[in-house]
Amino acid sequence: MNSRLDAQPHRIVVVGGGAGGLELATKLGDRLADKGRAIVTLVDRNRTHLWKPLLHEVAAGSMDIHAHQLDYLAQARWHHFTFAVGALSGLDRKAKQVIVSAVRDDEDQEILPERRIPYDTLVLAIGSESNDFGTPGVREHAFTIDQAWDANLFHRRLVNACFHANFASSSGDGASQPRGRVLHIAIVGAGATGVELAAELHNTTRVLATYGLENFNPEKQIRISVIEAGPRVLAGLPEHIAEGTVRVLKDLGVDVLINEKVIEVTEEVVKTASGREIPAEFTVWAAGIRCAQVLKDIDGLETNRVNQVVVQPTLLATRDENIFAIGDCAAAAWTDGRLLPPRAQTAHQQATHVLKMIQRRMAGKPLTAFRYRDFGSLVSLGNYDTVGQLMGFISSEKFRVEGWLAKLFYISLYRQHIWALHGFWRMALDTLARLIRSQTDPKVKLH
Repeated sequence: MNSRLDAQPHRIVVVGGGAGGLELATKLGDRLADKGRAIVTLVDRNRTHLWKPLLHEVAAGSMDIHAHQLDYLAQARWHHFTFAVGALSGLDRKAKQVIVSAVRDDEDQEILPERRIPYDTLVLAIGSESNDFGTPGVREHAFTIDQAWDANLFHRRLVNACFHANFASSSGDGASQPRGRVLHIAIVGAGATGVELAAELHNTTRVLATYGLENFNPEKQIRISVIEAGPRVLAGLPEHIAEGTVRVLKDLGVDVLINEKVIEVTEEVVKTASGREIPAEFTVWAAGIRCAQVLKDIDGLETNRVNQVVVQPTLLATRDENIFAIGDCAAAAWTDGRLLPPRAQTAHQQATHVLKMIQRRMAGKPLTAFRYRDFGSLVSLGNYDTVGQLMGFISSEKFRVEGWLAKLFYISLYRQHIWALHGFWRMALDTLARLIRSQTDPKVKLH
């Protein structure tokens, strides 16, 4: 095997340009492709990248996707890899080829046909999406914020509804909606995405009203509910973080409903198993995760009930020594029978590990097990608070952080991602430029 690898560049295909996939493709391009040792290809169904933990800010309008999106083609040019647009549609393990679906435009005209991309090493990093658990009405009446466009669409619809409510109140035109009509927003799922979105929406709707909506009063006309099927919010995080989060949300007037399993979503209400009907002109589904259906037993790979690829301690798939899986789409064992959590820090650490493992494979060296380091958890509640827990870097102690210090750590997570993609100096210049621009830009996206 080594003689063949030495004779031609190693073909590495990374499917999925999320936090882990894009960081890995960037580092592989810089370290291997730039030196002619490998041909690196990144495959993604979208043409631009946005760090997924920021999507709730896009949905709330506190972040403009156009200011933060990164073009895959530009990143590929800067870092010596190739970008192929298209969704993963299949896998031919025998031929060692990834099958990429055809790409069509908004008018359903084919731009690119279905393609097959050969590989010597494949990395699956396609992330996850919300799990509707087959709940009636979710697909028809609820928004998800799994993709940047979905989050942006929700924001646009909400802004339009606020404009409409403002006009109805100013004109007294109650034909289409009553004067002073209340807009109800229901967020299903009280994980990090759900609670962060609730706090951001509380802030941005109030800021939006200051931009000329004199007859729209968010304090009276916006009602936000967070609905959770489990016994508490932020089930995967420490109790004190959950308690602090609920305290802040209730102070903001957000209704936090626990032990309320949603059984149906309609155009106007969310129905729960207890018989409650929560009014909701806007429903955001942020409950649970699953991976794309295409991964389910894909060409014989072992997958679990939410379509994650089951991996060995080295992050290689259990049934193929040429395929790695990282991030949300990888079912990697952790402790006490649990899987590694679907967090950006997990994908970041796994990308770093797989980079080393690919280099070891190419050198004919044995692979080593991945070791996850939990650096803690942080939940940002907009401008109101940030709460979390950091793991000790020297000891095993856990440090509770809140307020401005926690917010600083939270912001640094995104800066670390930018550093991984562009290097320190570009990250520093980008940070400075955004600080300057924030002094003149609107505080909320107005369209």
